[in-house]
Amino acid sequence: MMPPYIGIQPDTLVRELAEWGRRTVAGIDALARIDSDDIRVGFTPREAVFRDGKVTLYRYLPEVERPGALPLLINYALVNRPDMVDLEDGRSLVQSLLRQGLDVYLIDWGYPTRADRWLTLDDYINGYLDACVDVVRARSGRDAVNLLGICQGGTFSLCYAALHPEKVKNLITMVAPVDFHAGDGASCGLLNIWARHMDIDAMVDAFGNIPGDFMNFGFLLLKPFQLNVAKYAGLLDVVDDDKKLMNFLRMEKWIFDSPDQAGEAYRQFLKDFYQANKLIRGEVVIGDRRVDLAAVRMPVLNVYAELDHLVPPVSSLALGDHVGTDDYRAVGYPTGHIGMYVSGKVQHTLPKTIVEWLDERK
Repeated sequence: MMPPYIGIQPDTLVRELAEWGRRTVAGIDALARIDSDDIRVGFTPREAVFRDGKVTLYRYLPEVERPGALPLLINYALVNRPDMVDLEDGRSLVQSLLRQGLDVYLIDWGYPTRADRWLTLDDYINGYLDACVDVVRARSGRDAVNLLGICQGGTFSLCYAALHPEKVKNLITMVAPVDFHAGDGASCGLLNIWARHMDIDAMVDAFGNIPGDFMNFGFLLLKPFQLNVAKYAGLLDVVDDDKKLMNFLRMEKWIFDSPDQAGEAYRQFLKDFYQANKLIRGEVVIGDRRVDLAAVRMPVLNVYAELDHLVPPVSSLALGDHVGTDDYRAVGYPTGHIGMYVSGKVQHTLPKTIVEWLDERK
């Protein structure tokens, strides 16, 4: 007879083990039936309107008869694919923005190869990003655009807005790191702490480009049990639901689709931003110009995730202390970094917040 302190009867244990076995077999069968080509990410129709090297600028096909005259350009991070903003039909940031009347463009940074090893932050920000902004300006006939920068793309967008303020009408940053040394202990973020002690010179000199798999491995180690064990154990709870299973697989496809990082750009980003925290000190130099956040005088909407383990809220919220605008607003959501794109509750309110904020600043 089982000891009473365990608190479970033998017949109950047998039933639960049998159910666990059934779910495991069902999960294997379900996964075996799925063709990898059926796991699509990115649903909303779009067209390429500009290409330069590996970089492609897309315009999403409007879903209203007359989209807003001032387009919104989305600038995502280099470290992951931008499909996260359009991961699932019916729960897509892009789709929601289109339905509320915006004209939406997106920069796809592509997959750097060995030929891109010497690309710098100047190439990305004053080169590719500036070229994409100019294309959107020319196509819309407007002097400036609305710019939405996400994660590392938000940091890049801040730099761009400081260097080219005349081309940015309104700036939105989302889960974007600003003060890379903000906070104490856990509030500072494990990624920020690790990056301070990384020998990035040795890595770039050895690899050239930083492998995407190395980057992804590091992100997984930030929450080793949750991201490497618990979520796969939880997979057994959704194998009987085709929709939830496909959502899980789409997320996995996005997570492990990690581009390599151009060596020199990654070297400068790690050393100047993560290690030396130069952005808030006004010491970052892009090309031959210093980035001064006080030059960001256009309206700024700063969106952050209150439970973010990659970009701690304290890092994002520091933005309000350094920009030069009087029209600054910070909005937090009770979710994590990825939840900003996949949380049904967030996606119900976030696009509306963005559109209403922009409408007030036409």
